[in-house]
Amino acid sequence: MPPKTRKIAVMGFRAVGKSSLVIRFVEDQFVDSYHPSIENTFEKRVKYSGQDFLIQLVDTAGQDEYSLFSEAHCVDVHGYVLVYSINSQKSFEVIKVIHDKILDTMGVSSRSRVPLVLVGNKTDLHMQRVISTEEGKRLADSWNAIFVESSAKQNERVKDIFLMILMEVEKQYEGGGETKQDCSIL
Repeated sequence: MPPKTRKIAVMGFRAVGKSSLVIRFVEDQFVDSYHPSIENTFEKRVKYSGQDFLIQLVDTAGQDEYSLFSEAHCVDVHGYVLVYSINSQKSFEVIKVIHDKILDTMGVSSRSRVPLVLVGNKTDLHMQRVISTEEGKRLADSWNAIFVESSAKQNERVKDIFLMILMEVEKQYEGGGETKQDCSIL
């Protein structure tokens, strides 16, 4: 039986560790000096609930509150990993704007359930923390989303992030059908 393909967009403000998380998950290595992403797609095969999956991870360029939201960030995308850095208030504020842009682009209300995992990254920088774990949890709860803190550098909870988003996608699409969210570009 061929694997089911699931496309996941990894989004967040620049320099929050999106590429580091993706590369750590796919290649199990931490790249200390990584050139800022334009946009890259990585693939990894995983087994979840007895089923083989091919996860396509779209490592997006860093977004800010003013950047145009690309239609490509929601067409054929099954779920989202939204990343902020625990040592950056700006990245935490921008992730809220990105979430709103996803909902707007998809044409769904804030009460709609979109498969996503909110990630507070860079826990290895705990001495520089400005966003508390509780703040991250509260935001995720307000979105009805899963929350996790991680460190790509120390490989903490990285695999969990991508298995959690896969679980959320599969919950959304009951029985793992090939249905996906559609975008409404207005």
